[in-house]
Amino acid sequence: MSAPNHVTHANAATQGTHNMLMGYLLWLFGFTGAHRFYYGKPITGTIWFFTFGLFLIGWIVDLFLIPLMDRQADLRFQRGSRSYTVTWILLTFLGVLGLHRMYMGKWITGVIYLLTGGLFLLGVLYDFWTLNDQLSTRHERER
Repeated sequence: MSAPNHVTHANAATQGTHNMLMGYLLWLFGFTGAHRFYYGKPITGTIWFFTFGLFLIGWIVDLFLIPLMDRQADLRFQRGSRSYTVTWILLTFLGVLGLHRMYMGKWITGVIYLLTGGLFLLGVLYDFWTLNDQLSTRHERER
């Protein structure tokens, strides 16, 4: 029997880890790859960042792909006590202050980020690449 918080394929759509509205809001800045990072696609997020949304063509195509990316993220990442959406908002807008790390319970690195500008922005970049996996791993350990 599965744990009460375990997300199965059948209930992932109703109890997802990611929020489609947030995906679309980040898509507005999608030429920077923000929505792709949010959905756990750091390689294409980086490509979008350096090619201005794959010369805006990929950005426009993504308007139609967001529902699929949302479902895939809901199935791939573990649900838990911390919201992916809140964590991503904190990282995106306040990453250099380390508030996303403090929200995840990583107080020491959160304070280090606060004192060093997100560890000289390299830590923020690292978190853009790995935040979904960091949260998913934390949620898995909480079970």
